[in-house]
Amino acid sequence: MERFDELSREDVQAILDVTRALAAPFDLATMLMAVTDAARRVLHAERGSVWLLDPATGELVLEVASDLRHVRLPIGVGLVGACARDRQPINVVDCYADPRFDAETDRQSGYKTRCSLTLPLIDHRGELVGVMQLLNKIGGVFTPGDQPLAEALAAQCAVALARVRMTASLLEGERLRHELELARVVQLSTLPSSMPVVPGYDMHGTFLPASLTGGDTYDLTMSRQGLLVVLGDATGHGIAPALSVTQMHAMLRMALRMGADLETAFRQVNDQLADTLSQGRFVTAFVGLLDPTTHRLQFLSGGQGPILHFQAARGTFVTHKATSFPMGAMPLVRSRPPVPIDFDPGDILVLLTDGIFEFEDAQGEQFGRARVEQTVITHHGESTEVLAEELLSSVRAFAGAAPQIDDITMVLLKRKAFA
Repeated sequence: MERFDELSREDVQAILDVTRALAAPFDLATMLMAVTDAARRVLHAERGSVWLLDPATGELVLEVASDLRHVRLPIGVGLVGACARDRQPINVVDCYADPRFDAETDRQSGYKTRCSLTLPLIDHRGELVGVMQLLNKIGGVFTPGDQPLAEALAAQCAVALARVRMTASLLEGERLRHELELARVVQLSTLPSSMPVVPGYDMHGTFLPASLTGGDTYDLTMSRQGLLVVLGDATGHGIAPALSVTQMHAMLRMALRMGADLETAFRQVNDQLADTLSQGRFVTAFVGLLDPTTHRLQFLSGGQGPILHFQAARGTFVTHKATSFPMGAMPLVRSRPPVPIDFDPGDILVLLTDGIFEFEDAQGEQFGRARVEQTVITHHGESTEVLAEELLSSVRAFAGAAPQIDDITMVLLKRKAFA
């Protein structure tokens, strides 16, 4: 403690200045420069530097120095690396006589290091965040009395560094949350705001993303070619899949608005997605057009299935498979012709994404197709809105406390029994 008693009024003021500065908002570079400058002045060192730990590589990165930037050292190499490894201060009066000293930094900078005081930066959780080093005390060497003061400044630096990083993490989290909310607004704006009125038909769509945004989409809207029915599911979760399905959705609507038939629209959108989506990205999608006057729906499906057609008169299901690989996986050289589905009174088209079929309970068992079909059979006489609620209730009752980890989207299209 002898060194504290010898502090000049200017030294004390420098310490108080840096302590006050560390309580104010600052960026990382400014903070590190303020601490090292205060340590250099108070301890009368020619130079000061700060090395920050890169957790991803386990290396120390030189962040603050007079003439070098972003030099990297493995932990254990040199005095800095030894200090980080042992998490103990190192006071060396003759660096070139110490076998731990690494002269490479001197060779790069042209500076001659005589003596050094090297201190670990330990944050409030007891974790190493970096190393502070002071070089060449003016008029002599660093004494044992210098160490407590240097440790106090290093502790200030570590705490402030932790605060800067915590603030940056919070700001990044807030930025990401804001971006997700914007993506959610964009995605929801592409969904139908209300169900179209089609004489003789009842329909309902549900979209429940697992997070703020999801990789699913659906559409039920009238076009010149008939009622457009879409269910899409992009690979992954978050912003990128949301953008993929939104892109697919918008292109489909545009192609049909320009007069393309179902097969042409499907192929053109697929090929555009193949050109724009990154490797490994694709969208499974059902795309259908219903002619309400003939009660015939024709569809193409890029990897989306099973497609369930409940036949009310028989109380059974007809299952259709996908007609091609997922959209965007590769260009479509040729496709199968659209598959027809004829609706009799009471018939229901049931389109569901994996979020329902693969919803798992606490034991890992999936909800599965059989439970979907049983729910439809039990409640097929209800409206599609009620049927959707019953499907969701069945899933939740089955899952219990198990969380939703995948997006849930469904489209139900029913020909009314007495149209």
